[in-house]
Amino acid sequence: MRAAAPLFRELGDLKRVRTAGCAGSVAERSFLRAWTALARGADPGEVAAAECAAAVAGARLAGVDGPVLRRCGLGEREAADVLRRSVETHRGRLEPRTLDRLAEALPGLVAEPSGPSGADGAPRFARALCAQPRAGATCPGRPRLMAEPAESHGDHCWATAVCAALLADAFGADPADAFLLGLAHHLHNAVLPDAGFAGEELLGEYLPGITARLTDRELAGLPPSLAARLTALLDAREETARPASRAFQAADVLDRVLQTHHHARAAAFTAEQALGEMRLVHDSPVADFHHAVLAAAGPGEPVGPGAPGRESG
Repeated sequence: MRAAAPLFRELGDLKRVRTAGCAGSVAERSFLRAWTALARGADPGEVAAAECAAAVAGARLAGVDGPVLRRCGLGEREAADVLRRSVETHRGRLEPRTLDRLAEALPGLVAEPSGPSGADGAPRFARALCAQPRAGATCPGRPRLMAEPAESHGDHCWATAVCAALLADAFGADPADAFLLGLAHHLHNAVLPDAGFAGEELLGEYLPGITARLTDRELAGLPPSLAARLTALLDAREETARPASRAFQAADVLDRVLQTHHHARAAAFTAEQALGEMRLVHDSPVADFHHAVLAAAGPGEPVGPGAPGRESG
């Protein structure tokens, strides 16, 4: 768990990565893509493996995915090689069986989609969850702690699904079950706005009935076999007896806490971090010139560690 946490933090950043010509974050687009495939009858295990492979590759490559690499002129083997390099940077953070499953899925990520993808074929509830903001931190009897921009339920459910599937081998769980549970655990919020824990406490005894009715309504529009599997899994979302439930619960709480850490880091961000820790002005054939430009810009312009000295004046 400790080894995987840095990877999960990077995966969470895909909630904030966007690319030209595409609506929503990389995470939301992946969430919609998964539901599109599942609604069309795709095998949940194959969907889970593909989305986890895409997510782990994207942790470092961001919006540079298989189709983008192909449009840039790379062949299938070359594009798959780039994705494999990115996945390999996380070796040691995941179970060997998990990494093997990701490697097997990589070749399927380098072709342009042949059918409907993203929002085009996604169920209505999936699109609604991408438009439904998360409540943030709430506590009964206290004002809400607002952190903007708010993530969507599509973001959160995607991250929980992927992290649960990546943890499945560690918990002895079926990765597909862990993925489906994470993907579907907020179906009711497609209709019910999120008021957080404080709101749930106020809904009180009415909440279980509301959740059940809204969930059943959304499940009714899915293929019967998928709906039945999801119903059985969702019955276990509030417990930890089953391996899939434990993988899901671990992923859910990690994503919620890592999201809060993201807002805290963003609020405390400094230019010195970008220039020093992140080497914004990185080594290159023109690095000396860049440092000279910054030094000539005058006092108060930090140039970061390793930069040439400069005169004050």
